[in-house]
Formats: sequence, structure tokens, C-alpha cells
Amino acid sequence: MDKNAVISIEAEPYSLEITPSKCALLIIDMQRDFLEPGGFGEMLGNDVSQLRQSIEPNQKLLVAWREAGLQVLHTREGHRPDLADLPPAKKVRGHGAKTIGDTGPMGRILIRGEEGHDIIPELYPLPGEPVIDKPGKGAFFATDLHAILQNLGITQLIVTGVTTEVCVNTTVREANDRGYECLVPEDCVASYFPVFQEMGLKMIKAQGGIFGWVSHSSKIISALG
Repeated sequence: MDKNAVISIEAEPYSLEITPSKCALLIIDMQRDFLEPGGFGEMLGNDVSQLRQSIEPNQKLLVAWREAGLQVLHTREGHRPDLADLPPAKKVRGHGAKTIGDTGPMGRILIRGEEGHDIIPELYPLPGEPVIDKPGKGAFFATDLHAILQNLGITQLIVTGVTTEVCVNTTVREANDRGYECLVPEDCVASYFPVFQEMGLKMIKAQGGIFGWVSHSSKIISALG
């Protein structure tokens, strides 16, 4: 594949043309605490099987993207062990028995360096694939993601991960404001709540693609050849 040749991906609200050398796969927060039984997501009363549906499609897309020699980046939401970057309002949100920083089944909840904070084995980063540790929902807030993408010459993003209506949507909106074109494969993103999954995708592609494009991993893989 010629990485500098423009290819077209079938999408909504219309096809998106990408230049592979300028496009990165950005995988959002596929972390153990969110996707594995016993993690923080399940502790909050969520059905993690809803998120786990996105693992296999992400695996297939990741393999194809890597085989094409294209750029991959990963993000993790979490905080410093001293909690200096954790706003008090986020710490107490939900009034749960355990909150961020407390000890959970996989170490301190959403704390960098703990088992639960790390990315699931099925999608673990390879050496050389940047991992962006973010303290908030959006991948651009208080991180060096924008600088990394600029240095790599990236202008387009394939955004996958969890959850569709929170960290994925926030990141796509942040990216849109910074001039990036974003495509979201619907089978590679997931929500604990099916109605939020549906509406989160509709928000991205509404009004002629106000924040980006929505497609399917099979269409991306097919376009890669």
C-alpha cells in the first residue's frame, strides 16, 4: 500500500478520503478498570459486557493498521498517585462507597501504575506506540497529544474505544476544534448504555458531520486493501 495515496472510506454522512501516512489510529481508554469484571466500571453498577463487545473489532482493526505500518496511539484515563491532578468534584462524583484513589480489586482505582489503570492485554500497546495518560475525559486536555500528532504530521484520526458518549465524544470534539478530521467506527466504540451508544454516534455525524464521520471497521480494513 502506498501510504501517501489518498483512499476513500465509506462513511456517514458521506465518504471520507484519508491519506494513510497522515492518519493515526487513536484507541481511547481500553483499560482493565473499565472493561474487566470486578473493575471500577462494574463497581459503579455497569454491565461491562456492553463494552467488551468492542474488543474483537478493535483487535481486527489494530492488526490491519499495524500490518499497514501506520501510526497507532493509545490513551488511559487516570491520575497521579498523590492525586494532585484529581479535582475534588471528580473525586466525590457519584457518592460511591469507593472512589478514585481508593483501593479496588485491581489496585488503587484509576491511579497510574496500578493494574486496573492499564490497557487490557487484548489491545496492549507495542513498543513505540505512544500512550497518552490523561487526567480528564478528553485526550487533548492536560496532555501532549496535540504536540505528538503535529510532530508526526498527523491531520486525520480514526478514533475508537470507550465510552462512546464520554471520552470518545469529548476527544472527537476536541480534535475537531484543533482541525483534525475524525472518523469513528461504530463497532469499535462502546457504551454501558445502548441508548447513549446510539445517540453518541448520531451527535458526531449530525448536520453534515459536525464533529466527524461514522463508519464500520470492515469498511476501513477494506479500504486499506
